[in-house]
Amino acid sequence: MYVPTILVVDDEPANLAIMREILQKTYVLAFARNGTEALAAVVKHRPALVLLDIGLPDTNGYDLCRQIKQRDTTQSVQVIFVTGYTDMAHEAAGFAAGAVDYITKPVSPPIVLARVAAHLSLVRATALEQSYRDAILMLGHAGHYNDTDTGAHIWRMAAYARVLAQACGWDAASSTRLELAAPMHDTGKLGVPQAILRKPGPLDESEWVVMRTHPQIGHDILSKSDAPVFQLAAEVALRHHEKWDGSGYPDGLRGQEIPKSARIVALADVFDALSMRRPYKEPWPMDRILDYIHHGVEVHFDPMVVHAFRGILPELLDIGKQWAKVDAEEMQSPERPS
Repeated sequence: MYVPTILVVDDEPANLAIMREILQKTYVLAFARNGTEALAAVVKHRPALVLLDIGLPDTNGYDLCRQIKQRDTTQSVQVIFVTGYTDMAHEAAGFAAGAVDYITKPVSPPIVLARVAAHLSLVRATALEQSYRDAILMLGHAGHYNDTDTGAHIWRMAAYARVLAQACGWDAASSTRLELAAPMHDTGKLGVPQAILRKPGPLDESEWVVMRTHPQIGHDILSKSDAPVFQLAAEVALRHHEKWDGSGYPDGLRGQEIPKSARIVALADVFDALSMRRPYKEPWPMDRILDYIHHGVEVHFDPMVVHAFRGILPELLDIGKQWAKVDAEEMQSPERPS
């Protein structure tokens, strides 16, 4: 089981001994008596949290806190000042230097344990969220690795899905979760041969039989996780090719049988795909895209989702312009691989 490391920095041996007594049964501990030792210990032990005195013999705690933050490439190390200074000015200076909390001496063991546990809980939550985002990034790219879609497509489409979900009445947290889930909608294309994905023209019927397997493949992969974002992604992956009139796949669901998440992503996906250049087509002009969506109401698309789409079209177009700038900057970057 992972046990986090805490670095205690204080020039008084008695204070180090008190902290050892309070924390040693729960955490791995490292100790330093000055700024030089502290910076070396940060590199060596990679602590999750630093308990830092302000009055040190070779530096002050505020400057040392800033140096620790600068060396923390992961931006995950938390600093709590533990000091005899009790005035508001010192406390404010501590927070300004980057600390997350301030404990005054003489310390109370229950308070130290409670504050440390609370902030380490936040560190774990942040690390977990980042791991989710890393997995989403990898799965999003993996699903399009052999496809002709650009990386920008899945992230731009996800941004469309978020604002469209909000326009459909979803709260901010649910809309953001859909934005994270949407890039994984084509994860199942990992199971489709490259020759089919990169074919520069329409697929024949035998190729479509293979292509229509990707929603189920994606669902099978993503549903292995119990995390809400991956459960939502599994739902979207399975149902984003279903159509309002029942003519979609894999199961020919109709209308409200199709999860709302998939109905939103379906429209966001089509809207973005039509605006993209592909090997077999040029980008469509906006009036043609809007006409296509209009004629897809009650055939491909949920009428209520299309109604919401029309109401936020200016916002969607702004998102498209922002991503166009990103694409242009990447094309001009000297670091862009050839």
